[in-house]
Amino acid sequence: MTLKISKRAEIAPFYAMEVLRAANARAAAGGDVLHLEIGEPGHGAPQKVIEAAQAALARGELGYTESLGLPAMRARIARHYRDFYGVEIDPARVVVTTGASGGFILAFLAAFDAGDRVALAEPGYPAYRNILQALGVEVVALATEASDGFQPTPAVLERNGRVDGLIVASPSNPTGTMLGRDQLAALAGWCRQRGVRLISDEIYHGITYDRPACTALAVDDRAIVANSLSKYFAMTGWRLGWLVVPPDLIDAVARLAQSLYISPPTLPQHAGLVVFDCRAALDEYVRSYARNRAVLLERLPEAGFGALAPADGAFYIYAEIAELAQDSQSLCRRLLEETGVAAVPGIDFDRQRGHRYVRFSFAGREADIAEAATRLVAWRGRNRR
Repeated sequence: MTLKISKRAEIAPFYAMEVLRAANARAAAGGDVLHLEIGEPGHGAPQKVIEAAQAALARGELGYTESLGLPAMRARIARHYRDFYGVEIDPARVVVTTGASGGFILAFLAAFDAGDRVALAEPGYPAYRNILQALGVEVVALATEASDGFQPTPAVLERNGRVDGLIVASPSNPTGTMLGRDQLAALAGWCRQRGVRLISDEIYHGITYDRPACTALAVDDRAIVANSLSKYFAMTGWRLGWLVVPPDLIDAVARLAQSLYISPPTLPQHAGLVVFDCRAALDEYVRSYARNRAVLLERLPEAGFGALAPADGAFYIYAEIAELAQDSQSLCRRLLEETGVAAVPGIDFDRQRGHRYVRFSFAGREADIAEAATRLVAWRGRNRR
């Protein structure tokens, strides 16, 4: 007898992780791999973070914390908003989570019911769509354009009917584009007028190249904000993130967190307390991403990649592939097999148009990014149509 499998699991794969698996298989078989598929900083956590973790281990402070996190960690995150953005928030509104991913689950469960409609930009981070679909929430995909920075606008929202929520990301994955303060305020105003929950993914804040990112809390105190220690703070495997939630959602999120996670990981919280004071090291990481960005912006057109999204922030290049192939999945397979360069097909981020795009991460080591660019240009030279 065949046993039932929940329809909630009938979601698209996270293709970036599928590419990582293929890249790891190649490496295990003795092949070389240059990892431009995963958005993982090539630098580890700052040394002060490692020392804080070692000290916490020595003290044996590894028991459960409160479900919403260590009070000291919540207070430190609140202080970060004052120091970094000039925005005052109550630490009671801060929810420490198991990565930003755990935060999305808590936020979506607290804010939306099955059958609600939530809008998000395509191209965009696939986990939003996949988590919402698994929860029975209808995803309203907004087909954004390069002329709008691949970001949603009130005009685009008006064309897509009633929605209960809007997810924005600035800087965005995969395009790296950003919403200016006025654009973010316009979206927040549109949501306020219609009773729509605004959720702002700010995981790439701190990684910008020409101007700082604006937090949604600066334009709408009722927004739900998600962030993490994984990107700017370079603590990916520590799996620690946070939400800032409006007062009306605190109790709902707390009840969900108690049963879904018990509490966020303890050791990363003790270590994470000091990462906010490591700005000098972290900003040097960002300068290395900027150098990698410059290399790819120069060399990818030489390798046959067409229009490149601006990459105002984050550490990705979203590149059009019309001169190279008609299908991004097959192109990414060829690149891995023939050059050892791992990249992510655009269908991960845009189901309708993603076959025309590939995403490259430039978060890795500078030598690896430079070598990847050289290999791609050489590959193009061997494969001109």
